Amino acid sequence: MRPRKPSVHKLPVTGVLRLRSPAETWYKPALSVVVASAVPNLLLYSLDRLDLVMYTMAGSLCALYGHNLPYARRAHTVLRVILGMAAGLTVALVAASLTDSTAVLIAVGALLAAVQKTFCDASRLGPPGNVIFAFVTSAALFAPQELGQVPGHLVLMLTVGAFSWLVTAAPALWHREGPERLATARALDAAAAHAEDPGARNRHAAAAAVQAAWQSLLAAGRPTPVRQELERLVVHAERALATSALDGRAGGADPQELRGWAVRTRGRGPVPCPPPAPGTVEQLFGIDAERAGQRMRRGRREARRRLLRTLGPGSPVLPTAVRTLVGCALAGCVSSALGVGHPYWAIVTAASVYQPNLSLSWSRAVQRTVGNLLGVLVFAAVIPLARVSPLVLVLCVLCFNFAAEALITRNYWLGSVAVTPMALLILEFGGFQPAGELVADRALDTLVGVALGILAAVAVTNRRASGLVERALAAVRDARERAERTVADPASGAPALEAARRRLTASLVELRDASDVASGEWWQRALPEEELLTAEQAGHRTLAATARRQGLITLPPANGAV
Repeated sequence: MRPRKPSVHKLPVTGVLRLRSPAETWYKPALSVVVASAVPNLLLYSLDRLDLVMYTMAGSLCALYGHNLPYARRAHTVLRVILGMAAGLTVALVAASLTDSTAVLIAVGALLAAVQKTFCDASRLGPPGNVIFAFVTSAALFAPQELGQVPGHLVLMLTVGAFSWLVTAAPALWHREGPERLATARALDAAAAHAEDPGARNRHAAAAAVQAAWQSLLAAGRPTPVRQELERLVVHAERALATSALDGRAGGADPQELRGWAVRTRGRGPVPCPPPAPGTVEQLFGIDAERAGQRMRRGRREARRRLLRTLGPGSPVLPTAVRTLVGCALAGCVSSALGVGHPYWAIVTAASVYQPNLSLSWSRAVQRTVGNLLGVLVFAAVIPLARVSPLVLVLCVLCFNFAAEALITRNYWLGSVAVTPMALLILEFGGFQPAGELVADRALDTLVGVALGILAAVAVTNRRASGLVERALAAVRDARERAERTVADPASGAPALEAARRRLTASLVELRDASDVASGEWWQRALPEEELLTAEQAGHRTLAATARRQGLITLPPANGAV
């Protein structure tokens, strides 16, 4: 019997502002956005048209996306980002040119923010998510605009967006398998951590990292010799995970050896070539069959179908969309009522708050508040220097652009300290405004946006989070039963075994992710923790049995269980 008693989860306070180690590839989006911004902005400076910077920045900021993806998929992702940015900017500019009503503009901004949040979550776009879209379109809504100017401004945005696409794709010329190498190295590191401490949390992290590595390799395109070596390394990581799931120990996997392979894989030298793990040939044959199946199914068409299913009735992303719509509309209206003439910052702040559950949204709200309030102080200190000359202003924006991406992986609030002055300095390109008024308005907008954003998150409950866990449990049971039937069938070949194992792995990762989301949601039914644990343990035993059938491991099953 599943527990039905609702519970109110405590919101986190400690640790919200704690700094983490910087992300492994923090410099890639930082350098990309600086290059994508510097060239068009300096060109506008030379033409004495810095008033157009807002439109070039809309294209430049597209360079922030897709940096963890293989280059083939990155090219498609960044292209979709550019088109999505152009669509949102078109609506914003047309609305700004047709009406001066603040209420109408706030309504359009809230609706755009909700649509952008929905599509970013449904497509799993990844960081920085919907915040950049909301920032660009909300600012454009309150910029002076004539209808006849809209086509030219869109052409400018698309031109710079095309340049950003080239910037994000350029590393493929000298480091073609870089993202796949990084994903493989992360899988090896996660497998090493699990080999040292095969607990539930490390097991999930290792399973997710291995799954991500396979997805990266499958999405990379043609299997080059380097990618084939990477696939063999992922098999080693998967073998360490499968063996420990079978008997609760590392099964001979050497964590130091795995980490050594990870270090060499991250570099630019040759990929490590350890002896193939048992069952490698059979598993890679199954991977090749899955790759061929993806080509036959035409992956893009399948991706569109999955996206449409995610946006359908009952989708878990819809409550978050409603939260975004309500929170952004309330924030904009209250900010305007308090006398802020252009309340776009309140809309952006509210849009940035919403995370997969209330607990994470609360943490983001605290981080955003601290970062923005410190950021307006930094702006007040920097504005006298920025107003020395237009060139100094351009250079200040580029410096804060780099700093934002360099710092945000340590903690969101630290990145916001740089994002806030950058956003305020961009307004300077359209004409100087009283610095004190800007500081006061942005501080007020921050407090209003955070307060109304959290209020909307509390008011609009996400009861579908528990249902998502129940569906994920059902998917795990179904995938496990299919895998057990495949293992028991003597006629099952490598492709069928690999497909069954991959499906079960993906369903287990989804189950833990769904559980993590639901566990931080407001006024939610208590989760069936015992059932979750049982399903995960049974699923990993079945994975181990499948791996044993493929020849990856040779240990006998624990207690005869499959």
